[in-house]
Amino acid sequence: MKNWQKSLTVILITFILGGIYLYSVWRRRQDPGVIPQDNSRQKLSLDQLAVIREFFPMHFEQTLRLEGTTVWEKNGYAMPYYPYAGGHVIFDKRAGVIPAAQRMEVKKIVKAAVPASEDDRIEHGSRQAFAVFALPGSDALFATPIGYMQGSEEAYYTDLLFYYDDPHGIYDNWPKDVWTAIDAHRVKPGMSELETEMAIGRKLEADGGTEGERTVNYDQGGKHWTVMYVKNQATVIQSK
Repeated sequence: MKNWQKSLTVILITFILGGIYLYSVWRRRQDPGVIPQDNSRQKLSLDQLAVIREFFPMHFEQTLRLEGTTVWEKNGYAMPYYPYAGGHVIFDKRAGVIPAAQRMEVKKIVKAAVPASEDDRIEHGSRQAFAVFALPGSDALFATPIGYMQGSEEAYYTDLLFYYDDPHGIYDNWPKDVWTAIDAHRVKPGMSELETEMAIGRKLEADGGTEGERTVNYDQGGKHWTVMYVKNQATVIQSK
């Protein structure tokens, strides 16, 4: 056999083998067989899929975007608020703690030095930032702390303190009777931990179990609740 014939034979064999390989790949793609299911990923609930806006303020000027907006308290029954008059926060007349999901009309953001004896749950620094707000149907102004500054250091907690959208819309999958209980700041059987927090706040102590399978004690601005959850539903509810 001549050299050119040997070369042609090698080329033909290569084309044949390559064609067989490509054909086998094509057949496998046409019939992929049984594809194993990945059961390690849990399906997310509607609550977990809810969109909650945040804007991560790092400087005082960035918090000014809240002026003229409506916010709802996220950290219910934990943050104090004070009368605001004459351009001053009146620290010696604390009005109370802001209820869960309370709607607030933010009028302006101000800075103020806090008396050393006043514990408002935020580091004092040299000055604190306050959201000055009005409650629905009232012209009275109040102020609540949202951050602090100390030299070149600044920290702001608005994303932790406020919903920037009405939670009724954020969690529109919750039943009407649940929202009726939340708006009345009470707990009813069957409510989840998140629904309960929306009603009576996040100031809580748990018995160490996993969320939805534990007993939780709440402090609702001086009113105490004990709620036992089974499968993330309130089953035993006590208040005092």
